[in-house]
Amino acid sequence: MTETAQKASTSQWLIAIGSITALLLVSVAIAYAGGDQGVRLGSLSVFAWCGVFAYGVQWIVFIHAWQTLSEKFFDLTGSLTYVVMAVAAVIMSAAYDLRAITLLVLISIWALRLGPFLYFRIKQAGEDKRFRSIRIYFPTFFMTWTIQGTWVYLTSCAALAAITSGRVVPVDAFFLGGLALWMLGFGIEVIADRQKTAFRANPENANRFITTGLWAWSRHPNYFGEIMLWAGIAVMAIPVLEGWQLFTLISPIWVLFLLTAISGVRMLENRAARQWGEDPEYQSYKARTPVLVMLPPKKGG
Repeated sequence: MTETAQKASTSQWLIAIGSITALLLVSVAIAYAGGDQGVRLGSLSVFAWCGVFAYGVQWIVFIHAWQTLSEKFFDLTGSLTYVVMAVAAVIMSAAYDLRAITLLVLISIWALRLGPFLYFRIKQAGEDKRFRSIRIYFPTFFMTWTIQGTWVYLTSCAALAAITSGRVVPVDAFFLGGLALWMLGFGIEVIADRQKTAFRANPENANRFITTGLWAWSRHPNYFGEIMLWAGIAVMAIPVLEGWQLFTLISPIWVLFLLTAISGVRMLENRAARQWGEDPEYQSYKARTPVLVMLPPKKGG
């Protein structure tokens, strides 16, 4: 290891073990629902095998991460796991119809764009500040990688259930409407990320917050776009889902919950409050700009 890892306390081990157990139980429940009436391979549904891959990829890469005490490949691993699962779902289910292939392509485009973007952003920054107090303790660091496995599996569960359902439905309004929603959400996310990257690249904007472009319509337009694109994927999946598979339509709700209550918006809002909370300009920006949903900025504020 590149630095001395600290000894974890009993409470850290108990929290990690409890959390990992809960996460695995949630994934088992999702695997049961998503695999209902779907294609099977051996004793498991292909949908369940995708869950095995989701955790397997995280835990394999974690070995290197723990040896080096580095989170460098965390976000990149998460993004690539989406592709691994989607490809495995298509191949193992022999799902080569237009809906299944389109879902695979959409997930791959999103993941292969976001993964490298996050990787190079962390590489340029030198570290991911979220991991400063996490990576030196085995139970909390391992728990974080396990959380990512659950995150990936539940986020993509509607698409995976559709791909592995074994049912084929011709192009319909759900397909076209979901595709349009995905394209709009993806476009918003990409544009927002590029606007913020360009803003940060200007030395004059050091320690300042962005208020222009899409960021004048929402304080977190990139997250709004991400929620929208996963909602689009869920809409595309609807016609081929039956029985308990319909439960996987919680995918965009899960993404909304994660990005607003667990990570993303909540963390960034707290950080902004600490850094600019007393700044009148920030208070004005916050008053006139919606936190998530994109709406025309209020006058004044």
